[in-house]
Amino acid sequence: MGANTVLKTRNNQVVLQLIISGVVIVAMIVFGVIMLLAQGGVIELSAAAFYQMLTIHGTGMIGAAALAGSAVMWYFLDHYVNLSKKIFNTNLICFLIGVVMVIIGVFSFEYASGWTFLYPLPALSAGAWGTVGALLYLGGMLLIGVGFLLLFIDTGRAIIQKYGSLGKGLGWDVIAGKKSELDAPPAAVVASTMVTIVNISALTAGATVLVMNIINVVNPAITFDPLLAKNLTYAFGHIFANSTIYMAVVAVYEILSRATNRPWKSNKPFLIAWTSSTILTMIVYPHHLLMDSVMPKWILVMGQVLSYANGLPVLIITAYGALMIVYKSGIKWEMPSALMFLSMFGWTSGAIPAIVDATIVVNHVMHNTKWVPGHFHLYMGLGVVAMVFGFMYYLAKNDSSIQTNGMDRFAFVVYLLSMLGVSGSFLVSGAISTPRRFATHIPEWMGPAQFGAYSGILVALALSIFIIHFVRYLVVRRKALPTTGRAQQGMI
Repeated sequence: MGANTVLKTRNNQVVLQLIISGVVIVAMIVFGVIMLLAQGGVIELSAAAFYQMLTIHGTGMIGAAALAGSAVMWYFLDHYVNLSKKIFNTNLICFLIGVVMVIIGVFSFEYASGWTFLYPLPALSAGAWGTVGALLYLGGMLLIGVGFLLLFIDTGRAIIQKYGSLGKGLGWDVIAGKKSELDAPPAAVVASTMVTIVNISALTAGATVLVMNIINVVNPAITFDPLLAKNLTYAFGHIFANSTIYMAVVAVYEILSRATNRPWKSNKPFLIAWTSSTILTMIVYPHHLLMDSVMPKWILVMGQVLSYANGLPVLIITAYGALMIVYKSGIKWEMPSALMFLSMFGWTSGAIPAIVDATIVVNHVMHNTKWVPGHFHLYMGLGVVAMVFGFMYYLAKNDSSIQTNGMDRFAFVVYLLSMLGVSGSFLVSGAISTPRRFATHIPEWMGPAQFGAYSGILVALALSIFIIHFVRYLVVRRKALPTTGRAQQGMI
């Protein structure tokens, strides 16, 4: 098979995953808008329908972000190591089948536990849903998780095959002084190694607790320790959700370095930051359990203290690196580079309210308010999503003759302002103690919900324009790319 055909085939696989992710993200925003309109008293929505939408919104948004982020990571990592295209496609098949199962379970059988599926809620719904709905949702989630687990096992295999070990993929031999910084793994490989390690751990925990729940749903006489189940659930959910930005940030390293014609150096501070983040990401999830007094106190203290440090190493080194690589570079600001730079703002600003919430005295007051989705919408909406759509514009620019236009730039401005509006409405709601996950609001809580809903409509509009650009790219895409070998793929 010729190099052009190989490259085109790889791009086809990535493109399909991106377009599915983009459509799902916009669909999840629509569900979010409907929920906010209901909370704002603009429309009427039954409590059962609200919680079904809440369940599908959280599950679908994280799933779509992970699908898109893994496509971004896979695309660039494949420049440096030999990844399996069959495993990549297997993950997509598992994802699609799992999503269909989840949708049927939620909307046809009224399953509505929220994405957390906290044990023993799937089996004890007080008649809100039955066994079939719970099994469809849990089984669909398990299938999605297995697909991703296979994908990350394959990335680990490829990294070990190329560099000798995952430790060397993180540059430990460079940190130890055994190798020169010039011989350090590329930034994309370092980030992908971190994601591989944390996600294999997270998905194993998730599969374990999902199987536990399935067993309990089938036979309620078989019970498990609820505290263990909750720890496994958040060890899975927190790590996997946060890993989406670590997958997508590979695009920041690759795209900004090419836009500025400056390499993103894997120096010792960079490598140490990623190793620190690997460890911290896996052990900070107890900040979700600060209100569980039965947890050992030392674990809760660890969850609080390490939450302050978790995002800082990679965030600081990446944000600072983005500033330095752009500074006096003469960069031509286009949609890909603009969205990548915007994502640094979203990541940084989204981490601030998260760190505030990780403080125990604040957490006891704020954690069950809309403050939490405020930080997460900022982190995801202007962080991960900006990286994903920035990569889509990058791929369109380099893989076709299509050009951006005034509508794309208009959508960029609308996206920025409206996403700030959505996140800000949640943060304001949290500041006035509006509880999260409530289907109805009292009048005092309705104003921010209405503002968030109207802002969400604009977000959906802006992202739809982004998707239209990507569809235009699919229509006019060139039949082949001018490259002569795998070594040149890094220039694409």
